[in-house]
Amino acid sequence: MAKHLIAGGVAHELPEDLRKALTADRKALTAWEDITPLARNEWICWTISVKTPETRKEHIARVVSELKEGIRRPCCWMGCVHRTDKKLSPSQKFILKKQKC
Repeated sequence: MAKHLIAGGVAHELPEDLRKALTADRKALTAWEDITPLARNEWICWTISVKTPETRKEHIARVVSELKEGIRRPCCWMGCVHRTDKKLSPSQKFILKKQKC
């Protein structure tokens, strides 16, 4: 069976677990394909930047659920810190500094 081509993000490729969740839900997949590459990147980064497998599963479920609700970006997310095409914002620097403490 051929793998369905699904768009990824700007700095991140689409991880397999998120790909499976999106392909399992037609409405979520349609919403995913409708958002911008930057928005997809933020959802991917938000999903992969967690510390535990349990939290990652929760984030993947929320991606599917929130896309179906019409939410186009993760709420309260500082944005992807992995992008090399832009500088970190002051709020990103502040959050990253607090996480290191």
